[in-house]
Amino acid sequence: MCGIVGYIGHREAYPIVLKGLQRLEYRGYDSAGIALFDGTDLKMSKTKGKVADLKARLESEISTDGTVGIGHTRWATHGEPNDVNSHPHYSNSGDLVIIHNGIIENYDALKKELKKRGYTFKSDTDTEVLVNLIEDVIKKEGVKLGKAVQIALNQTVGAYAIAVFNKTKPDEIVVARLGSPLAIGVGEDEFFVASDASPFIEFTNNAIYLEDGEMAVVRRHKNVRVRKIKDDSLVDPYMQELQLNLEQIEKGGYEHFMLKEIHEQPNAISDTYRGRMLADKGIIRMAGVDDNMERIANAKRIIIVACGTSWHAGLVAEYIFEDIARIPVEVEYASEFRYRNPVITENDVVIAISQSGETADTMAAIKLAKEKGAFAFGVCNVVGSSISRETHAGAYTHAGPEIGVASTKAFTTQITVLTLMALKLGKFKGTISQSDFQFHLQEMERIPEKVKEALKSDKLIQEVAFKYKDAPNCLYLGRGYNFPVALEGALKLKEISYIHAEGYPAAEMKHGPIALIDEQMPVVVIATKKGHYEKVVSNIQEIKSRKGKIIAVVTKGDEEVRELADYVIEVPETIESLTPLLTTIPLQLLSYHIAVMLGKNVDQPRNLAKSVTVE
Repeated sequence: MCGIVGYIGHREAYPIVLKGLQRLEYRGYDSAGIALFDGTDLKMSKTKGKVADLKARLESEISTDGTVGIGHTRWATHGEPNDVNSHPHYSNSGDLVIIHNGIIENYDALKKELKKRGYTFKSDTDTEVLVNLIEDVIKKEGVKLGKAVQIALNQTVGAYAIAVFNKTKPDEIVVARLGSPLAIGVGEDEFFVASDASPFIEFTNNAIYLEDGEMAVVRRHKNVRVRKIKDDSLVDPYMQELQLNLEQIEKGGYEHFMLKEIHEQPNAISDTYRGRMLADKGIIRMAGVDDNMERIANAKRIIIVACGTSWHAGLVAEYIFEDIARIPVEVEYASEFRYRNPVITENDVVIAISQSGETADTMAAIKLAKEKGAFAFGVCNVVGSSISRETHAGAYTHAGPEIGVASTKAFTTQITVLTLMALKLGKFKGTISQSDFQFHLQEMERIPEKVKEALKSDKLIQEVAFKYKDAPNCLYLGRGYNFPVALEGALKLKEISYIHAEGYPAAEMKHGPIALIDEQMPVVVIATKKGHYEKVVSNIQEIKSRKGKIIAVVTKGDEEVRELADYVIEVPETIESLTPLLTTIPLQLLSYHIAVMLGKNVDQPRNLAKSVTVE
């Protein structure tokens, strides 16, 4: 959840660490801090608030000199967001300084033991406990920092990515990970440490991604040494060439990353199927599916595990897989799945969906499924992420970096990948005719242009947003393939505008939510011509008779709903299974514009973070 950055080399560390924190702020923005070493003194500045607040404070508080630095942007777990609880944290002696992403679950027991030994604590964090535990090991065992980190981590329970610096040994930074991502950028006589590669992409394309349970010592003038935390055995690290470029992580002229990413969806969808789908030849190539076709196609059941927006994409996939491939599907919240003693067999296929590929609950669900003998298939966006390494096979979405905390292009590209997978399985099993298969591919190929057309409703959507921006509640309704889109639309509004919203199957409205409808209640209804159109029209009539305000998302040219609705937003026509790729577009824009009009921080909504690497 937090973002960590470190640098050691020949450049000034401060601008690198500061820019890195700005790029990682999507991971957490409750507070921020930087520690710098100038060859003599270890200096620190930290504050509640965002990286911009830190910059203003730091530059008036301390010197920014130094070629070693570590920085942190926080999503609070232990202790409220304030100056004291902000990272980095010193050890009692002031020699050690640490930054930490994750949770040390047994911190309380460790803290009590350290207090008995005379240690004092200024913050409420588990992180300050960890840095003092490391210092205690150095004192008791007489070992160097790297060995002390290893010994200390073997006494901890929980998840972490850490970077530790010792001012008495200023030529190295020690890093480690378990459950939280950590990348080491390798340059010419310089090293970068970060939660992802974005902080150092303009300096090097070479990166080492630590695996779970690994630690490394990065030293100037020496190669990176990676070891297993558990037994201290050496690991031969794999150097990965990064595909990320600087343009992808900048706003590109858009006011917000979220708006940029909404408008990137035509290209993101085509990038996701490019090289996989040859519509004119009737071919889908997916190595992760091709290499395991028998296992997946013969599954007695597919279990989809995910969280948040990815869970909604999984719900869409449930309709697609059952309709096209005729395989029973269950969609589970990963956080519930792992704790309810689920029945899993070797005949099951578990599909794990995660934008970041680091979601802690989803990772735990994968490990549980594998222990039970199930086949694990990952769908994620970040190359080299934990889920991509933990699963037996998988497929990347190729959406490009998604910086806005509220997912947009992640949702549509996940649906794209899962649709291709279902079509491929359906063709293999003979549950879809060749003509229908071919028609689906042709329609998928047209989707990017149709998304562009859907984006042209932006001005109308701004008008709708202005009309309803002050509504305290909102209801979203959909049926069939578009029921999950209703859930996703409601989630987007909640996430970035803080307006209470709920998504329901349209037919369920009269079983409770209809009691909420009055002349003050905006109701967003997805009413495309494909699917249960007449039934949805009946639901709209029920809303209108109770004076609800109706915002309808309809198929282009629809006249029947236009006569009933207060506002009509059109999307192009397509086959039913692909309508979620179009109907979600106006709902993303509606949430965005309402949030902007209300003065909310669209890219960094309160209390949220992009990559949820803690429980």
